[in-house]
Amino acid sequence: MKWSLPVAMIDARELRDLARGAEDAGFDSIALPDSVFYPETVSAPYPYSTDGTRMWTGETPMPDPFVAMTSMAAVTERIRFYTNVLKLPLRDPLLTAKQIATMAVMSDNRIAIGVGLSWIPEEFAFTGTDMRTRGARTDEAIEIVRAVCAGRGPEWVEHHGRHYDFDRLMISPAPDRPVPVYVGGHSDAGLRRAARLGDGWISVNTTADELATAIGKLDALRAEYGRAAKPFVVNVSPTGVRDLDGYRELEELGATEFRVSPWHLYGADPADARARLRAVRRFSDEVIAA
Repeated sequence: MKWSLPVAMIDARELRDLARGAEDAGFDSIALPDSVFYPETVSAPYPYSTDGTRMWTGETPMPDPFVAMTSMAAVTERIRFYTNVLKLPLRDPLLTAKQIATMAVMSDNRIAIGVGLSWIPEEFAFTGTDMRTRGARTDEAIEIVRAVCAGRGPEWVEHHGRHYDFDRLMISPAPDRPVPVYVGGHSDAGLRRAARLGDGWISVNTTADELATAIGKLDALRAEYGRAAKPFVVNVSPTGVRDLDGYRELEELGATEFRVSPWHLYGADPADARARLRAVRRFSDEVIAA
């Protein structure tokens, strides 16, 4: 059972202290969200709220996850970092692979990448990318990141796909261990992508019953793709679970890592840096230590 601290919507200047506090408290990893910008008007509803509205504003801090991960890795020694989730089809996969490889080397292999597609049409329009091909391009981009960050150091790679095409090239530095790639999403396509291409799956904030259903589908899909015996991370954020017994029940279903925001569990002000750290230490004492 591993523990992950999500640090969404927190002042970038407070993240280093929070990373040190999480490491001291026994958390295994830190999850960072990805939001490139905040369009004033969006033409699609937010899929994770009841009325389709966004639960943050343009002023809500959303630091670049790669910059934040690098900064936090520099002041810690053990704790891992991953994106939850990187909007991969908005980005050039070779440039992204270059950044991931450098972060992995400089952090001593403490980096993983969680990937997703993005639901905002304006993000694609304003970055000059095609929303219609986002799924197929994400599949190819995962292959490119895997090739560059395969864990054998710098080596020649090439890719010849429908959306991305390049001849033999080498990116250095490159890590001496593979960078894990996790896939987010509860849709059938997302679950299939995770089962077929991922080293793990990342859930949204949802109930234990919905997680049990998704984990069951993942198990069946991984068997279908002949990958049931491979190691696989199931990273979940269960709503309504507040004690160790609830986490253990999900662990029995196949969950391996839990994202927990202790300040929400204990009613602490999420904007108060000291209150956040107190909540992290309390969760460590009451749950992680047990």
